[in-house]
Amino acid sequence: MKTNRLYYDNAYLTEFDAVVILADGNKIALDQSAFYPTSGGQPFDTGRISFGERFASVKDVTVEDDIVWHHLDQPVPVGTKVHGTIDWDRRFEHMQQHAGDHMIAGTVWELFRGVTIGLHTGQTESTIDITMPEGKTHLTEAETLQVETLVNQRIQMNAPIRCWFPDAPELAALPIRKKPTVTEHIRIVAMGDFEMVACGGTHPSTTGQIGLVKILSTAPSRGNMRLTFVAGMRALQHYQASFTCAREISARLSSDIQSAPAALDKLLESNNAALKDTQSKLMQASLQAAMQSVREINETHVYACHLPFADASVLQQIAKALIAKEKTMVLLTCQRGSGCLVLFARSSDVDRDMAQLLRACGVRGGGKPDFAQGSAPAEQVLANALSLL
Repeated sequence: MKTNRLYYDNAYLTEFDAVVILADGNKIALDQSAFYPTSGGQPFDTGRISFGERFASVKDVTVEDDIVWHHLDQPVPVGTKVHGTIDWDRRFEHMQQHAGDHMIAGTVWELFRGVTIGLHTGQTESTIDITMPEGKTHLTEAETLQVETLVNQRIQMNAPIRCWFPDAPELAALPIRKKPTVTEHIRIVAMGDFEMVACGGTHPSTTGQIGLVKILSTAPSRGNMRLTFVAGMRALQHYQASFTCAREISARLSSDIQSAPAALDKLLESNNAALKDTQSKLMQASLQAAMQSVREINETHVYACHLPFADASVLQQIAKALIAKEKTMVLLTCQRGSGCLVLFARSSDVDRDMAQLLRACGVRGGGKPDFAQGSAPAEQVLANALSLL
């Protein structure tokens, strides 16, 4: 007993009649079905199963031993005559992604001898896992553009896509891209004269219906290369979102889209110069404030100062500058959220453990005997430290 899979012969079939031959709770198997089950990296179809005046929603579709199981939201008895309706928008989107995968995989093989080992069609993006020669795990920008351009040129050729089950002699003579993963009932998909491979999925009837392919990235994945792409309406939506973003950025930079990168570089250069100037002034002002806070404790110059506008980097620079002097200790704090950042440091000729002093003041942190830092809930830490000293 098996299910006659109608999508093998007609991927555009959206409605069909059938009879329930098996039932297991809310799962049913039909004598024939146009619903595609999850397999080969392509997700399942959704839709509805009507029977009489009632209908059940198809939540999942799986296949076991040539039996296609439809997971419904309610049970349907064995022997019931039903009418199936496919969610066409979902089906066609998956057809575009799947055909886009073939086009990319075939082109990567042709140009770089990369062997496809896996495909996953996600909700927003699709990925292809490829074993590349010499352990290569990514394509350069130029190589990516080369693949993308050739794929889209072939899409625009609107070449026919043919799916069929050849007999053994014909199969042996076909120039298929890779060895089939099954040994019988092998279905071949050919796209023009540039791609041919074994596949049981659904595809458009011509390459032109793929519309557009955009490669988003190539990156290492478990020792192989993972190529991420979008096809069809997903590629158009990606372009629309990217164009809107580019247009808004260029408008904020008072430039056209082509000049936006140069305008952004100029703005960043100006901002970085202003930031460096501001940081220099902040550093000088903070250092001056710290130096004015000096007091003598046990023949040691102690600089104790709260610097509200400083940060960790400024505290460290000030501390290093001050402890270059002999007989010096530095106790600094700055604002951090509702509490403060704390830094205690000393010159090498002072016999005092700064990490121990930090802990004695209730500060969470640590460090070395000559340089320690942490955080505390309030600014009273300086008064506590001076009291201990």
